[in-house]
Amino acid sequence: MTLKYIQAIRGMHDVFPQDAALYRYLETVLIDMLVRYGYNEIRTPVVESTHLFKRAIGTVTDVVEKEMYSFNDRNGESVTLRPEGTAGCVRACIEHGLFYNNRYQEQRLWYIGPMFRRERPQRGRYRQFQQLSVEMFGNYGPGVDAELIMMTARFWKLLGISKYLSLELNSIGSLDSRRLYCNDLSNFLLQYIDILDESARRRLHSNPIRILDTKNKNIQKLLYNAPILTEYLDSESRVHFSHLCELLDAGGVSYIINPRLIRGLDYYNRTVFEWISNISCLGAQNTVCAGGRYDTLVRNLGGYSTPAIGCSVGLDRLFLLISAINSKLCRNIFPNIIDIYIAISHMSDYKRAILLSERIRDILPTIRLYISYRIVNLKKQFRKAYAYGARVALVVGSNKMLKDHVILKDFRFGKQEELVQNLLIDKLLSIFESN
Repeated sequence: MTLKYIQAIRGMHDVFPQDAALYRYLETVLIDMLVRYGYNEIRTPVVESTHLFKRAIGTVTDVVEKEMYSFNDRNGESVTLRPEGTAGCVRACIEHGLFYNNRYQEQRLWYIGPMFRRERPQRGRYRQFQQLSVEMFGNYGPGVDAELIMMTARFWKLLGISKYLSLELNSIGSLDSRRLYCNDLSNFLLQYIDILDESARRRLHSNPIRILDTKNKNIQKLLYNAPILTEYLDSESRVHFSHLCELLDAGGVSYIINPRLIRGLDYYNRTVFEWISNISCLGAQNTVCAGGRYDTLVRNLGGYSTPAIGCSVGLDRLFLLISAINSKLCRNIFPNIIDIYIAISHMSDYKRAILLSERIRDILPTIRLYISYRIVNLKKQFRKAYAYGARVALVVGSNKMLKDHVILKDFRFGKQEELVQNLLIDKLLSIFESN
């Protein structure tokens, strides 16, 4: 009886070497830019208390109601695989005193890793997905908002994808202004109660602004005539948003004001934004980067009132976008696996090959070196070394050589020579130190 093989869990996906090289490239480009802007890395747990996310994100949201991977640990405590990173980052900063009891203590942090949401899997949407996120604490002014958005615009410029992305921008104001808006939105939607689905009816009084996130086409049509949030903004939020737009205009960052953009988490206030792809490779999941301001979250999680703004880049979606528009980069980014390929002619020469490889590593510590332990003819060995992108192939143990000789084949010039081991080291130094 043939045993059935085990498959990956639905919505989880494997990343193989060719693709992993592109992921690493994207991560390196973005992280290098973050460092230049003064951001420092923080690492937080993948698992947090379920209560943290309910308190931070909002209980009447799709994420908390339907999408979290929550379970009881052995102590009976409900824990959750993180569906997003901001809540855990804020929890860590409060717990370990990074704000030093001072709401104006500035912190610039970035982190990277997997997030988990039990959504319907589709192209660009996985149940385990990779995000690179940045958080900036300690400044209320629109200048920080503008700098963050300009930095993300610089991301796309570096990656050569600026023309494939557009920026959507909005202000959702203060908590008080949203209360007024939610009251009028609820009254408007009550007129169409028969058209609303179960989810919308449930949120009609508890959190009607979340209905703006609906995927229901009939409700989306109703919302075209609904009250618009920007008309309810308090004066401070209006001034903040106006200054932000002025700064983006001065910085040459184009944007579209989308008055229905609210984001899917309850902790946002004032500025919210999304970078949207305008090509079809991502399907309906066309948001590559999104974020906004969350000035009340630190206080709501037990810390001192601390202004904050942040955003996340969806690395999986960025990967799909780059793959669709720059196939040349995808081909070239996969590195040569090795610099030196060592082949063995006889089983008795394993020890000599290993000792030789370690001596080479001592002298050329950055060299990528590979020993093949398969005994096949030289033509096949050279063919394999060339396929791996090796600059040099070495053959240990050939019958044609004396015991302390090695065959060296330089693929750049197609030359092959036989060298004693001491001269071999000098030859390798001349080849690789001159590059």
